[in-house]
Amino acid sequence: MSIRKHIVAATVLLSLLCWLQGCKGGYSFTGTSISPEVETVSIDYINNMAMIVYPPLSNSLTESLKDKFTRTTRLSLVSYDGDLHFEGEVTGYDVTSMGVTADEVASVNRLNVTVKIRFTNNKDEQQSYDKSFSQYADFDSARTLDSVQAELVDEIIEKLIEDIFNNAVANW
Repeated sequence: MSIRKHIVAATVLLSLLCWLQGCKGGYSFTGTSISPEVETVSIDYINNMAMIVYPPLSNSLTESLKDKFTRTTRLSLVSYDGDLHFEGEVTGYDVTSMGVTADEVASVNRLNVTVKIRFTNNKDEQQSYDKSFSQYADFDSARTLDSVQAELVDEIIEKLIEDIFNNAVANW
């Protein structure tokens, strides 16, 4: 490449970066569309109200949601009255049989977790929601739930957090 082409390419790149730096809209490269006036997020402890209680679930879910916001947004985490506020509870935690073999024995089981979340956007009430999110993970029926539960719950929490986060701040 000639020096002239390098200079043109560098000028275009520099111009693009300056233009992007000057944009004050709510877009970010993480895929979120958080309004510039939103500065804080508060996340209440997510209680476990399901019939079956897996003790680490509530704490892991709450901390994972906090971690998602602190890692991927510019928002400050506050104890209460955040510009964005989350509260909710685990409403379902159950195992169902999915696949049945020829001799009518379950070959695959599914762990389902359902969480009801109330999200309040104190800067734009139209963005608020009260919604249930469900996710699952399958496991071989030859294994007990106790032997796979921690791993499955981690996988499910990751999916739930993505759903909750995207519904709140990734207005696609």
